[in-house]
Amino acid sequence: MRKIAVVVHAEAQHHVDQLVGGWHDSSLTECGRKQARQLGTALRRVFSGSPVPIVSSDLKRARQTAEIIGEVIRSAVVLDPRLRELSYGIAEGRPKTWLAVRIVATPACGSRLDHRVCEGAESRRELATRVYAAVDEILASEAKDVVIVTHGFAATFVIARWIGLPIEKVDYVNFTVSPASLSLLVEDDVFMNRSVQCLNDTRHLVERG
Repeated sequence: MRKIAVVVHAEAQHHVDQLVGGWHDSSLTECGRKQARQLGTALRRVFSGSPVPIVSSDLKRARQTAEIIGEVIRSAVVLDPRLRELSYGIAEGRPKTWLAVRIVATPACGSRLDHRVCEGAESRRELATRVYAAVDEILASEAKDVVIVTHGFAATFVIARWIGLPIEKVDYVNFTVSPASLSLLVEDDVFMNRSVQCLNDTRHLVERG
């Protein structure tokens, strides 16, 4: 049975400061570092202690999450910029309130794939295209089990590629996932059916007493 663990990076400083993320390169908070260690412990259970490769977005918050996980499960980290979050163009690093009054509304009809939320932002199609390419490369590798560390919106397209959704059909899709969450994608050995075994699991963040 093949397992792909999709991890959303832990709490970063831009969350605390209420800033637009995207490619804004903020670091993990101390809370985020703790969450990353908790993720590592959860992943050690998922993979029964066996080392598995980790492929991560190269943005600092994702890389730091991946490196901490790697220390816990004793696995190496490979960085792939194609797993970055959607770029928000001129809004990156600015207050969310700044973007809120300047955001370009999604069209009520016509293609949503090429819509941009603000000047310089990526479209949904551009994000999906690069994430799909990264996932295809991961799935074609010799590694059976993999941990993918990415971002909240980008994770939607990791999952969409896993279940075989064509890019032309992702104009409405969204899988809601939280910081420091874990989603588990599974392919069975007999029929090679692919499933989303769990989505947005955050039980590992609860203190065990």
